Amino acid sequence: MTHAPAIATLLAALLFPLLTAAQTVEYVDDESCGCELVFIDGIQTTTDGTLYGFRRADGTVIAPNRYTYVDQFHGDYCKVFLGDGQCGMIDRQGREIVPCLYDNLEYPSHGRILALKGGQLGFLDLSGREAVPLIYRQLGSFSEGLAPALIDIDSLHFACTFLDTAGYQVFPPIYQNAMPFNEGYAPVRLNDRWGLIDHSGREVLPTVYEDLTLNRNGHFFAGDSARWALFDYSMRPLTPFVYSWTSTEADRRIPVRRDGKYGFLDPLGREVVPCIYDEIGIFRMGRALVRLGPHYGIIDTAGRIILPIEYDNRTPKGMKYTYYDSLALVEKDGKLGFVDLDGNLAIPLYFTEAYNFSQGLASVKHNGSWGYITTTGEVFIPFVFTFASPYRWGRAEVVYNGNVSHIDRRGKCVKNCKGIIAWRDFQE
Repeated sequence: MTHAPAIATLLAALLFPLLTAAQTVEYVDDESCGCELVFIDGIQTTTDGTLYGFRRADGTVIAPNRYTYVDQFHGDYCKVFLGDGQCGMIDRQGREIVPCLYDNLEYPSHGRILALKGGQLGFLDLSGREAVPLIYRQLGSFSEGLAPALIDIDSLHFACTFLDTAGYQVFPPIYQNAMPFNEGYAPVRLNDRWGLIDHSGREVLPTVYEDLTLNRNGHFFAGDSARWALFDYSMRPLTPFVYSWTSTEADRRIPVRRDGKYGFLDPLGREVVPCIYDEIGIFRMGRALVRLGPHYGIIDTAGRIILPIEYDNRTPKGMKYTYYDSLALVEKDGKLGFVDLDGNLAIPLYFTEAYNFSQGLASVKHNGSWGYITTTGEVFIPFVFTFASPYRWGRAEVVYNGNVSHIDRRGKCVKNCKGIIAWRDFQE
């Protein structure tokens, strides 16, 4: 849920964490307000200062300013609210397909909208009609055509099963807990132990494990306490029960912990990076952060050391040792620079603070002031700012002479620009 502020760029900042790569963002300069209007997938949130609505880039009003607060559009749908606890949903034409009568709604999955009202859960169809009665105390969204549900057996007893999109129970309600299906299997708990069932309800992994977690890509961890093994979907363990699962897989490498140290497995369960490190990161572009004691370095997916483990991590800004635009921010002896994918110092350790590259530019601090550099190390905007943020969706925020301004990807000021000098020479 996002409150729609009066300033369009502030709206954009609030929405950034929710945006996906499939969405398109367009900026339009509005002379009347001296600001930018931000259109996400062609739709902009509007406000009269109190209530909120939506319009298209051509000015067509989709929904008038009548809602207390609104979310952003997720595909073809958007949640809207009339006061606290009065949630509804509109489509891209502004039609209120679900009236604002519910405590909360989830976005559609398998043609069904999970709805909460008065502490009871059920499903609506895409026209807002009740497809599955709102009678459940706990209910999950649909995944692979089925939704986990908590069923009241009597006034004292309950159990979990799965519903189809028509609301029918596809298995007997016998489980203490159930999680959504993923790649054909669902975790279920029986007698305080976890196992897996398939779409027919057959128990393909016995319910004998204290803990179980499903990963994507055809494998998962199961075990007791902190002693887990990696399994594949043949339901056989690929490793001994010596690991604890730490995070998600990237670049076909699975971060694990063994005996208090960290390393990586491959999808076959081989420890391709030995568990010798005090800290590891997630692989990105085939490279990952590692730490031994107080010092940091970078390894590749085979465990080879790309950047010697002799660097620091003292300054607060920037996610170091992770690659963006094929360069990683590194620090040594209080100075920051950037290394390439081979671990070579591409931009010298020159700066006192810095952020990672974004859209080909990095904001960096030198001699007490901030500016921007390119991936080749050239100064793009001189060091004239009290602060300069990373770029997001083609815009960055800078502080100049005590005022907060916004600049575009060319370095041109596009908001709060009155009385400031040009920071770059550019061609219109």
